[in-house]
Amino acid sequence: MRYQRPKGTADILPEEAKKWQYIEDTARMIFDNYRYHEIRTPMFESFDVFSRTSGDTSDIVTKEMYDFMDKGDRHLSLRPEGTAGVVRAFIENKLYGPEHQKPVKVYYIGPMFRYERPQSGRQREFHQLGVEAFGSEEPALDVEVIAMGMDLLRHFGLKDLRLALNTLGDKESRDAYRKALIEYLEPHYDELSDDSKTRLHKNPLRVLDSKDKRDKKFVKDAPSILDYLDEESQKHFDAVKSLLSDLGIDYTIDPTMVRGLDYYSHTIFEIMADSKALGEGYTTICAGGRYDGLVEELGGPQTPGIGFGLGVERLLVLMEATGVSFPVLDQLDAYVVGIGEDTNPTTLKIVQALRDNGFSADRDYLDRKPKAQFKAADRLNAQYTITIGDEELKSKQAHVKEMESGKEISVPFDEIIHDFNDVITDHFND
Repeated sequence: MRYQRPKGTADILPEEAKKWQYIEDTARMIFDNYRYHEIRTPMFESFDVFSRTSGDTSDIVTKEMYDFMDKGDRHLSLRPEGTAGVVRAFIENKLYGPEHQKPVKVYYIGPMFRYERPQSGRQREFHQLGVEAFGSEEPALDVEVIAMGMDLLRHFGLKDLRLALNTLGDKESRDAYRKALIEYLEPHYDELSDDSKTRLHKNPLRVLDSKDKRDKKFVKDAPSILDYLDEESQKHFDAVKSLLSDLGIDYTIDPTMVRGLDYYSHTIFEIMADSKALGEGYTTICAGGRYDGLVEELGGPQTPGIGFGLGVERLLVLMEATGVSFPVLDQLDAYVVGIGEDTNPTTLKIVQALRDNGFSADRDYLDRKPKAQFKAADRLNAQYTITIGDEELKSKQAHVKEMESGKEISVPFDEIIHDFNDVITDHFND
């Protein structure tokens, strides 16, 4: 029987994995600069962790969740997003305690799972990287998170970024807006999509996020959340806008923007990148916002939070379509060529010694002729070849060649084994 990978998953082969490593390494560097530290949570959690935080009208819970009963009759779910699991870990491990520096800043990188129609840049197993910060209500933290997202995408080589901004206000503001939105939409109930009919009285803000053409014509003229902000919500939003301007970060206000998950409040944002190369104009590549009630919703103390997430697959598609070049991350320092069976122990010893001294090194393991070995070294872009044959075994000296310049020298085995860096410095770095 011939086995195939499950639908909606992908094999990330070594050449492609190098790009993933570059993205992950770059993200870790940026997050470290902002003093965010890695957290790793399980790939599956209690079903309630996601159903309570995402909202029972969200697509994630109603259509996309991979959930199952385990052998202990526990209702579990593969994680569809990163925030809820991080919040659960924050509460369970008491990271809100006085011994932890506030705000608590963490990031995650890993696979997520949603049952949806696979398409380019969106799979059933997909990967996200994201950040979460807990313990501060300050608008300055909102701006730091947004600035970090912009910074990260620029480091990935994406240009012409656009920031869309909105606020969902506090609970009082949302309750007032919710009432106004229901009053506006109720006369059009029969004309709404089935999903929006279900959501109308449970979470009418989700109607604003509908992609159904039947709903869009009503959303266009719907009341704006910005008209229902109370004084504190307006003050917070004004401070965010002012601080973004202080940092020279341009933004546009999009009052129709909502998040697909129910736990957001106050500032929400999307960072869009030019994707004309994909025939899409501008596309959202990073999205996030504030969720001041989420920790409490999962049983923790009242603790404000904010974060963002972005999909790695979608990012890769966009980077490749826009011609972003990936750096070479697997430079081969030296390839050791052995001529004759008797050289096998010596070439192996030298390769291992080079690795022990911090060099990347390789040799032939297929008993190939010297010409094929040199071709392999060239194909692998080795900086140096070290050649050993019967004469070299007798003299205990190898031929070392710098591939780019063609310069060759003879070097004692002991110098290569113990001081190859000095060999390079003394003979090839003019």
